[in-house]
Amino acid sequence: MQLAEFFSSQPNRLWHLAKQMNVNYAVGGLPWEEKSEKPWDLMPLIRMKQRYADFGLTLSVIESMPPSNNIRLGTPGRDEEIEIFQQFIVNMGAAGIPVLCYNFMAQFNWFRTSTTTRTRGGALVSSYDHSLMADAPLTEAGIVTEAQLWENLHYFLEKIVPVAESAQVKLALHPDDPPISPIRGVSRILTSAAALQRAIDLVPSAYSGMTMCQGTLATAGEDIPAVIRQFAGQKKLFFVHFRDVKGTPEKFEETFHDDGKTDMLEAMKTYYEVGFDGPARPDHVPTMEGEDNTNPGYELLGRLYGVGYITGLMEAAAKMSRASVTS
Repeated sequence: MQLAEFFSSQPNRLWHLAKQMNVNYAVGGLPWEEKSEKPWDLMPLIRMKQRYADFGLTLSVIESMPPSNNIRLGTPGRDEEIEIFQQFIVNMGAAGIPVLCYNFMAQFNWFRTSTTTRTRGGALVSSYDHSLMADAPLTEAGIVTEAQLWENLHYFLEKIVPVAESAQVKLALHPDDPPISPIRGVSRILTSAAALQRAIDLVPSAYSGMTMCQGTLATAGEDIPAVIRQFAGQKKLFFVHFRDVKGTPEKFEETFHDDGKTDMLEAMKTYYEVGFDGPARPDHVPTMEGEDNTNPGYELLGRLYGVGYITGLMEAAAKMSRASVTS
């Protein structure tokens, strides 16, 4: 497993701390600060990759997308967005960036009703309570059905997967977060392991797979080790968000890595058993004492805690894996 973190596209304190913790792999967004060019153009991607490399970090994943809401909704402008998306993938391939984490959440991305829920020791986490959405008005998109989204996803993948194959860029589809449908009239379709399987089977390819977001799939009630085995067995597990939750799709909250519903050691053991050698990062961490929560889920101290916890699990799982081979 490649222990990674999500970094800004320019060096900051986390870059230094991550290297001190022996993190050698980077997950990046798009370099929006390069105003003279589009962030999905070739040269901004190459320069960002080189900034990481000069710091001792290998850019393994881009976890961001060009504007794509027309693609998801099937509204005018989607073909223009698809053309930009295709060029983005071509540029990723040319820059040698191997994995794209993308999603198909229409109208809004990951969604929470609170970012100030108290957890252990008074730390702050994000949470979701579906009852608070009962009387929420529709968005400007109106009613968006699951059938529409499945049709639009199929259309998108037919256009994108051949480009990804040619560019040798792996498409790692992220499940919908929260895994519940609809929210404000907008359906969510990727709410289970079965739905992710259906999605990647729409246009079969060695370059079309999934992001194993443990928190989302645990929220959905999935057996995490079983899902790891399901997709790793098909060579469709490209990227991991190693995090945890408490609760159900209707009402849940994020947790510290050691305080959720998942047996995290068993999950890590499973990654080693199946031979997963891709990137994995902590995600959606608590905001801890002394932090101002301006970036919920991504403040600094919780990320340090997460990296340390994952490092320990990796060492334990690696030793268990070696012991099982020699016994």
